[in-house]
Amino acid sequence: MTTGLAEVQDFLRLRYFHGQMLAACDFQREQEYFVAKLRLRNRCLHGYGVACGLQVSPVPSDDECATGPDPHQPRVRLHPGVAVDCIGNEIVIRQDSPVELIPMLSEQDREAFHDGDRVYLCVEYCERAAGPTRGVYVDSCGGSAECEYRWRQDSYRIRVTLTEPDNDGCGDACCDSCGESGPGACLLLARIDNVRTGKPVPENTIHLGVRRPLSRYRFTTITGINWQHGASYSVEQAAEILGTYEEDDGLRVHFSKDVYAHSLTEGVVDVQVTERGRRAATYFMDGHIQDRKNEGFTRHLRWRQTSRESLQEGDRVLITVRTPFILDRCCRPVDGIHVGGRVPLLAGCEPAHHEPDFCTTPPSGVGPWTSGTGTGAGVFQSWFFVRDYHEREKAGRRRENRR
Repeated sequence: MTTGLAEVQDFLRLRYFHGQMLAACDFQREQEYFVAKLRLRNRCLHGYGVACGLQVSPVPSDDECATGPDPHQPRVRLHPGVAVDCIGNEIVIRQDSPVELIPMLSEQDREAFHDGDRVYLCVEYCERAAGPTRGVYVDSCGGSAECEYRWRQDSYRIRVTLTEPDNDGCGDACCDSCGESGPGACLLLARIDNVRTGKPVPENTIHLGVRRPLSRYRFTTITGINWQHGASYSVEQAAEILGTYEEDDGLRVHFSKDVYAHSLTEGVVDVQVTERGRRAATYFMDGHIQDRKNEGFTRHLRWRQTSRESLQEGDRVLITVRTPFILDRCCRPVDGIHVGGRVPLLAGCEPAHHEPDFCTTPPSGVGPWTSGTGTGAGVFQSWFFVRDYHEREKAGRRRENRR
């Protein structure tokens, strides 16, 4: 089973006429016509990936529904949902499915597995025979068995591997071939870290962000920054974020996939400062993109201030990253629209305020948030403020007066 247009069978369907003799192969061919059309429509119009659901959650060791000889073994639960593989097959899971992680590894992977390894959970389409029956007539040529099956049931197979399936190639989901065991045939649903024999799976080790959403192409996005959008920082903290004095500091932006270092040119990043007051001035801060000595591919961008201009209390710093000009390995632009200002802080960065308690996850229900809307391009914008101590003192006095 392949997907390349050159490998698709001729689209033949029956032309009925009075007195026509039909055999089982004729009806089978007609079914194949409609199945092939559906697959072609799915992958050319929608692409492939997870359409909805298919969340993965841990199964506690004291779960009454947990099955298996040892309830303490690492296991997860796959929830209902719908996906489309790169061939165009629809995968429908209608009820919760428990998954024993270590027993479901292949024999080769089980021999290579060590406690603390990460595993990958994926699902693929398969067909199952159903409804055993006997034919009324025996094929005189001996082409049919004594026992046949009445139905072919659309089903699925869950796989657990030590190797991450590659669901993000540069090929066109419509025209290119992925084959029976190609990059999208087994759809990645979750990465599970630190799997240990005899230990339940903690919730924080299950990562759903690795999955591919249903799309013709999965765009590169911004996954982390080293400042908190909309936060207020002191003058010293702002200088550290901008790299005003230290060569190793500066604005940091991380991408979900590799981008061409050559596309990180001057002008891609702008830092604009708006001063407070009635006669407030606006100016662009001088700076350069750093860490471009080794050309090739990179997953991070660092911009550092090169002037010695000092920020003042009450200033607003607007950061713009022109992501349509940043190209990934597939020569596609980074999907940079900063939806809701929700791109998270990079690990190790101290939050300046509490995260909002609404819209904590993207509409898909799979977090964390990243930039992008799935359409590609779009300019990334964010800002922070320089803390105004005088205004905070006034606010404190107002609260005291109200008391």
